[in-house]
Amino acid sequence: MHRLLALAPALLAGLSTLSAAPVSADDVKLPPTMAVTAYDTGTAGFNIAVAVGKMMKDKYGTDLRVLPAGNDVARLAPLRAKRAVSSAMGSGTYFAQEGVFEFGAKEWGPQPLQLLLSSVDCNCGALGVAADAGVKEMKDLKGKRVGFVVGSPALNQNSLAMLAFGGLTQKDVKIVEFASYGAMWKGLINNDTDAAFGTTITGPAKEAETSPRGLMWPQLPASDKEGWARVKKVGSFFFPQLATCGAGISADKPLQLGNYPYPIFVAYAAQPADQVYAITKAMIVNYDAYKDSAPGAGGLGAHRQTKNWVVPVHPGAVKALKEAGQWTDEQEAHNNALYKRQETLAAAWADYGKSNPPSDDKAFLEGWMKARAAALAKANMPDGFE
Repeated sequence: MHRLLALAPALLAGLSTLSAAPVSADDVKLPPTMAVTAYDTGTAGFNIAVAVGKMMKDKYGTDLRVLPAGNDVARLAPLRAKRAVSSAMGSGTYFAQEGVFEFGAKEWGPQPLQLLLSSVDCNCGALGVAADAGVKEMKDLKGKRVGFVVGSPALNQNSLAMLAFGGLTQKDVKIVEFASYGAMWKGLINNDTDAAFGTTITGPAKEAETSPRGLMWPQLPASDKEGWARVKKVGSFFFPQLATCGAGISADKPLQLGNYPYPIFVAYAAQPADQVYAITKAMIVNYDAYKDSAPGAGGLGAHRQTKNWVVPVHPGAVKALKEAGQWTDEQEAHNNALYKRQETLAAAWADYGKSNPPSDDKAFLEGWMKARAAALAKANMPDGFE
């Protein structure tokens, strides 16, 4: 984190230049320097951000610094402090918006994050299982070891959402904790756990596939409506998808799995619309320059954006998508409803702060989750974390 903060002067200079730059549909103006945060070096999110950065350097002469950060809080801190223009996030985007898990702490609360572009490609986000564990379907994981990552509730929630498809909860499996995502997948290879969550194209999954244990992905058929209803209760951001690439997966051997956009390039609602428009427009009109530069980058195309997801699109990005012919009246209505949800959560957080909440961290979070649920119920909005 200290390394990120040390970059502040140059990044702030870039931000001020960007917000002041005139932008038109045919003439995108970007500053000489920008920064985005992403997952760790070597991850799909980091590699895609680097590919976008190369495009910006080639097309606009802009140096895009990609700053790796190990968890969602570390990724968002520079963005909240205006030391980065965007963050390439995962499902933590939704948890930050909702003010849950680590974002239910006093220092955070609901974050009004809004989308620029996100990627959904041929890969999926799924629970990989060692082939020698005797698992054929998700329900077969009962009693098996499932990897969790300490300090990564978003990643762990993804695993629980997958287990829910098979009618399983955390109590039905043996949780094995690891210090990092990479350590968890090493644990699967070393027979310290039987299952680990990740994207099907992640390097560790490919390594696990070629290990003595092998790798398989329990399927989540879209036709199983009850199974998917259970998934949605734990991870409302997931949707069914046919995976055609990844470890042991190809167009000839596809699998019915689940997915959510990743990476998700986000900005804060308060960031100037012209700033967000310029970045989004550059990514849309120069799509061909980076779409094949990293696995998963092809999913950033304007024509491949996930419609009506759980986090709204920033007004600046909406303008760019409209110009690309990739926006509908239905999505406008859905997006406006999500803006309203963010306003409702912000008001609930402000009211909770005025209610003399407990100073103890655990009690504070418990109190906030109750206040949050009450505010959403009053507004006739789904909780998502019953």
